[in-house]
Amino acid sequence: MAHLFNRNILLGVSGGIAAYKSAELVRQLQELGAQVRVIMTRGAQQFITPLTLQALSGNPVHTELLDSEAEQGMGHIELARWADLLLIAPATADLIARLATGRADDLLTTVALATAAPILVAPAMNQQMWHDKASVDNIQTLIERDISLIGPAEGEQACGDIGPGRMEQPEVIAARAASFFDSGLLQGRRVVISAGPTREALDPVRYISNHSSGKMGYALARAAVDAGATTTLISGPVSLETPAHVKRINVQSATEMLEQCLDQCSGSDIFIACAAVADYRPADIQTQKIKKGPEHISLDLVRNPDIVATIAGGDPRPFTVGFAAETNDVVPYAREKMQRKGLDMIVSNDVSNEGIGFNSDDNEVTVIWPSGEQVLPRATKASIARQIIALIGARICANNSENQEK
Repeated sequence: MAHLFNRNILLGVSGGIAAYKSAELVRQLQELGAQVRVIMTRGAQQFITPLTLQALSGNPVHTELLDSEAEQGMGHIELARWADLLLIAPATADLIARLATGRADDLLTTVALATAAPILVAPAMNQQMWHDKASVDNIQTLIERDISLIGPAEGEQACGDIGPGRMEQPEVIAARAASFFDSGLLQGRRVVISAGPTREALDPVRYISNHSSGKMGYALARAAVDAGATTTLISGPVSLETPAHVKRINVQSATEMLEQCLDQCSGSDIFIACAAVADYRPADIQTQKIKKGPEHISLDLVRNPDIVATIAGGDPRPFTVGFAAETNDVVPYAREKMQRKGLDMIVSNDVSNEGIGFNSDDNEVTVIWPSGEQVLPRATKASIARQIIALIGARICANNSENQEK
């Protein structure tokens, strides 16, 4: 079933009579699970009020490029980064012409240039305008730039003409928007993902931990849901909202995480060990707060269980994916770790790089499997997560084909 769970849809509304349909489009997008924000051109505001779309979306409507309050935080750039999809509906002939020529003379066209998200355009104009050679050329330019189109539909138009140029119906556009994310690669599969740090208690107050934010694991959970999987997230302590349609189990220590992973992986198809699990824990947990005393104290640490190796060594076992957060010799260490622990795949990244390390919103990784590897260049963790899920789906298909041939 198509959905937009966990997705940020930025809806651009330009100045045509079809702007009245944008209100229903907001509702359709929300029913599929999307968070919706709206940009309106000045022309659009002549057909439908910003207040209407604000009330429906639950978010302020953005109308001006040079808004001094918004631009204090580079508002147009933040909108461009927020979007998982920029959907422009209706897109008038004028708006399409400005997109085709790379104009940035209002908020909507500026965001279109500034976003890395895919763009979906729903044209709406008079049938003769649609057939005009200038419009035909402009549409071809958008297609060549990988901007997607939906419609226009044919029928009677507001001016009385009959022909192509009507904006597609909101439910059709919403379903097309959902198709950008709902890959179905893992349809019917059960996926278990660990995320975040563990905390190993020293006493009732203090603990040993690390800087993991959990962002990568949570992004993977969203991507797994998009791919159709029934998804369970076993999370260490993080300050993140649970993704929609994800079962979340909270844990603190590595021992608790292992217990839950063993329980949830029973009968699962895929296990992704994204958590930054502490390698060691205190041998003894003090029942009272440790008081300040000598200048130097020593801690007696014992090794924690190896969660990913334990799951990979099970029989039966899920397709098991590990993570290798390294600061040097990243790929060689990761490949050795994959072989030593018997993993099907490992994702390596350089956490010494501040731009892609712990707590960052971006990542850059190398995905490694026994017969190959693929570099995923720097992108948002959401984008990286979708690419990892796609590679997992591809490897499972390849493994199934190899087993059938045997």
